[in-house]
Amino acid sequence: MLKEKVEKLVEELLENDPALFILELKITPDNKIRVIVDSDKGVALNDIIAVSRHIEHNLDREAEDFSLEVTSPGATEPLTHRRQYNKNLGRKLKVKSAEGSFEGNLAEVTPEGIRLEWKAREPKPVGKGKVTVKKEKLLPFEEIEEAKVMITFN
Repeated sequence: MLKEKVEKLVEELLENDPALFILELKITPDNKIRVIVDSDKGVALNDIIAVSRHIEHNLDREAEDFSLEVTSPGATEPLTHRRQYNKNLGRKLKVKSAEGSFEGNLAEVTPEGIRLEWKAREPKPVGKGKVTVKKEKLLPFEEIEEAKVMITFN
């Protein structure tokens, strides 16, 4: 019953801000509510506060004792929602699939999957030495086991 109330409250809030979306909504048997939100434009502290206040102010503490945690995904968390890929266009990803592990820049997001691009050094077709070649890999969403943004410090 508490879960339905919280889901309804979150849905109301998302109608007002279509850029926001829910990655996770969990409620433990002892009424610990955990909501992880993300946004197409990046999650601001005000987004977290708005979600938290909307839930907190619309639940009756007299009727249900609960604790509430509203957060955004951590920088090292895997991408779990298709909408997260769009905001990471151009960033370096490490993607695991049944075919293997790939690291490259997220060049494109389609309704079916993603395209990674990277450069590799390979032996010249003729003669000695190596040449830099541009590589790419198309990965359908259903084949992606895990995808993480690679954090780089310049």
